[in-house]
Amino acid sequence: MKPYIGRFAPSPTGPLHAGSLVAALASWLDARAHGGQWLVRIEDVDSPRCIPGADRTILQQLADCSLHPDGPTRYQSQCGALYQAALDTLIAQGSAYACHCTRREIALAQAQRGWTKARHGDLVYPGTCRPHPNPPAQAPDTAGARASRLAVPDDDTPWPWQDRALGAQQQVLSQAVGDFVVRRADGLWAYQLAVVVDDADQGVTDIVRGQDLADNTPRQQWLQRCLGLPTPRYLHTPLVLGADGEKLSKQNGATALNTKAPLCALKLAAQSLALPTLEATTVADWLSQATRAWADHWLPAQD
Repeated sequence: MKPYIGRFAPSPTGPLHAGSLVAALASWLDARAHGGQWLVRIEDVDSPRCIPGADRTILQQLADCSLHPDGPTRYQSQCGALYQAALDTLIAQGSAYACHCTRREIALAQAQRGWTKARHGDLVYPGTCRPHPNPPAQAPDTAGARASRLAVPDDDTPWPWQDRALGAQQQVLSQAVGDFVVRRADGLWAYQLAVVVDDADQGVTDIVRGQDLADNTPRQQWLQRCLGLPTPRYLHTPLVLGADGEKLSKQNGATALNTKAPLCALKLAAQSLALPTLEATTVADWLSQATRAWADHWLPAQD
């Protein structure tokens, strides 16, 4: 087996909140329990949503909790050449194509087919701009293109995958998302492409993140297959919910994580991860005990 490399990849759209710390702590503990490396990546590819200075705040919050990465912090905004090379590969092999559709046009096409968008679901792409039947093996003319999309299998065969926490999972890509965007209409790189390229380039072997990202996994694994990249192991952790029962997030008013009392913040995060109560009185001792507790819970079943 390859040496373990994990990562925590926050978006700098604001400071960490209680839910963010759960994901950070889980990924850190999993790396430490495996005797591996833990990296931090700032996912600032969606620049219009990024807040100046939020990256520094996030890194300081992690440091306050003694969650120190084992290498320099990576910024997606500095990796455009890698993303372009991946897109060029997808276009050359006929997997990606230019798309001129607006969201309104996609919604109208869905309505004409009798499709409805599930709450919190994706706007399933109906394949309007997809080349038929055999796209050329060279880059198409993308003048005026609004986006680049990756073609998914057009049958109803479920994409199976295994999660260390959720167990066996599956998703029919053509029904759940359709051909999905890898470069946006505004020229920015899509999350799906950036995260797959970054994970492979950094040698990430294990992805530990919140359950709200679980439904992204089939798309990312399909991208990995198309690009000939390795597939990491996955563990999706429980979410911290707000008073309205929705996932705690910056969008629904989650308050910034208070790291002036880091031990208290870590103990609260551990409750969401179902870790036992630990009696350590310092952050260092608590993290040491928490690492052993994590290993007892997660490692024997899958290592």
